[in-house]
Amino acid sequence: MTQHKEKGKKDEIKTLDQVLGGLMRRYIQRVPDVEKITGAMVEKGIIPEKTAIENDHIAFRTMGVPNLGIASLEKIFLHYGYEKRDYYHFEAKKLDAYWYSPPEDKYPRIFASELRVADLSEKAQKIIRKYTDTVNVDPVDQLNLDDGAAVDHFLHTGRWMIPTLADYESLLEESEYAAWVIYNHYYLNHFTISVHNLPKGYNTLEQFNSFLEALGIKLNSAGGKIKESKDGKLRQSSTVAGKLMASFQNGRKREIAGSYVEFAERKILDTFQDLPASEIRRIHRRDGFEAGNADRIFESTYRAQTDG
Repeated sequence: MTQHKEKGKKDEIKTLDQVLGGLMRRYIQRVPDVEKITGAMVEKGIIPEKTAIENDHIAFRTMGVPNLGIASLEKIFLHYGYEKRDYYHFEAKKLDAYWYSPPEDKYPRIFASELRVADLSEKAQKIIRKYTDTVNVDPVDQLNLDDGAAVDHFLHTGRWMIPTLADYESLLEESEYAAWVIYNHYYLNHFTISVHNLPKGYNTLEQFNSFLEALGIKLNSAGGKIKESKDGKLRQSSTVAGKLMASFQNGRKREIAGSYVEFAERKILDTFQDLPASEIRRIHRRDGFEAGNADRIFESTYRAQTDG
């Protein structure tokens, strides 16, 4: 029985590697800043190779409607051993979110948010449901979660038809988050470089942001370039999402916000301040997230940042 369980866990981890690998591969193709930043990190000798980067967390955006949203998406990662943690609410943006801790420290945390569709105007709800109502069963329930290739394909395949440009622009005026999801579906919203484990000279956000801006990277300035938790132990910054040329129904095209890159500095908890640096592990640092920080990070895809 124990051997069977061990084999099952190894299989889940192998599948998780495949799923996360697929997510990152496609994300890197869509976000040129990733290659620019990681390539410069290797060139500067900050890291020996790109695989040495610690991915603090990845993030997904979803629609809070029947058969979709967090309740559906989370089934994938719970299957691979992730554990559901804290709840967050973003009143002004009409969003809910949870984060999930990984089965092993080498994997990223997951931050999943969903739009409270029922809180939008009747007009916006009607537009969203025109697309999402075509999903009449939870698609994850029909997915073989032990098939990494199938899960990878699922996360990069639209759940509903491509929107019209008019519908996209109408949603954009009320909820930029809604407009992003109606077009991008489950595409990875961002991945996050942990800066606290980088060499001295680059292991604080002030230093790393300076490095980024010297490369010509534009940072999200909403609430300041560095967003800091109330306890001062979680500090975050992010790039501004690059633009993608998107194709809508009837061949209409327009530039829209794509995905972005985030950076996190997690400070050592007070209890472990005396530990030698060589012994510091993830468990010794500030965990979880901060609603105030995340609220501003969301704006990396908003026009106030992307069009500035």
